[in-house]
Amino acid sequence: LSKSAGRTKNDLQEIMKAFFSFLFLVCFVFGFSQNNSKQVKALLSQVSKLDALMQNNNSQILDLFSDDVSFGHSNGWVQNYQDFKTDFESGKVKYHSVNQLELRELKIKNKFANIRRIIAVKGLYKNEIFEMKLSVLELWIRQKGIWKLWSRQSVSLK
Repeated sequence: LSKSAGRTKNDLQEIMKAFFSFLFLVCFVFGFSQNNSKQVKALLSQVSKLDALMQNNNSQILDLFSDDVSFGHSNGWVQNYQDFKTDFESGKVKYHSVNQLELRELKIKNKFANIRRIIAVKGLYKNEIFEMKLSVLELWIRQKGIWKLWSRQSVSLK
């Protein structure tokens, strides 16, 4: 009787050990996915805010940029933070609408994220109306817990 009770006790201990290992793994994976989900939501919120501020020609858009941001425009322009700020505040380009048509890719790795998306843009450039569909690659960096646009390259789609 004592041999079988000993085996039952050992079996029970093994079962408990396996159960708690499994429980720990589930909690770890769930916690990781929750954190990743929060990061995705925070990033998508910044992307949405970027489009809204651009569409409203609101200079608060500058708060979304990393200090060393780089813009590659579909017409070949390359701008840094100061170049973008000067042109944006001067009204050289005025946006009427910025609409995301498709989110093609979103990847997060540590403090970096890349987003590929298709947007439709309408506005005025030097008082000339423009309308275009763009494929955009954006690189975002998390600085002090906040996603900031670090680099953006757009290509015109015909």
